[in-house]
Amino acid sequence: MLGLGIISWIIIGGLAGWVASMIMKTNAQQGILLNIVVGVVGGLVGGFILSLFGVDVEGAGWIFSFVTCLAGACVLLWIVGMVRRRQKA
Repeated sequence: MLGLGIISWIIIGGLAGWVASMIMKTNAQQGILLNIVVGVVGGLVGGFILSLFGVDVEGAGWIFSFVTCLAGACVLLWIVGMVRRRQKA
């Protein structure tokens, strides 16, 4: 994802964050800016996790980058949900 450029990061991150928020049922709580942040940070998280397994994330293209962002965003939203539940208890 690093080779795509900042505009691509925002577009792919926004779409991935939006789809992840629908999958994780947090869409009503988030706006477009938070979707972009979750998607971009999710891309970093997903890229980090995949690099631990030896997967070349940088040269994989925009579809693989979207899937990586989506998976990372879902993981990120799941972690945030766990922390929120723990704080309420």
